[in-house]
Amino acid sequence: MTIDPAPPEATRSVRIRNSAGLHARPCHAIVTLARQHECELRVASAGVEVNGKSILELMTLCAPCEAWIEFKARGRDAAALVERLSALVEAGFHESP
Repeated sequence: MTIDPAPPEATRSVRIRNSAGLHARPCHAIVTLARQHECELRVASAGVEVNGKSILELMTLCAPCEAWIEFKARGRDAAALVERLSALVEAGFHESP
């Protein structure tokens, strides 16, 4: 009998750089990117963790500029998703300063 290995996991914390913080557009960008991947995604900030593929749950984080958010992905493409999401946050969600 063989035991299936645990699915790959990836975690990274990044600081929100855009001045408006985690509002509707950034939440939509996260969900859109997350839904292009098979893995599960959890997003945490200030001790609250939510489903990263749900825009409504993400918006409840209300993370302001300079807040830290943590991406926790689990599944075959977890590392790729966390890398892409981290780059998106670090780019300020491509919002004008």
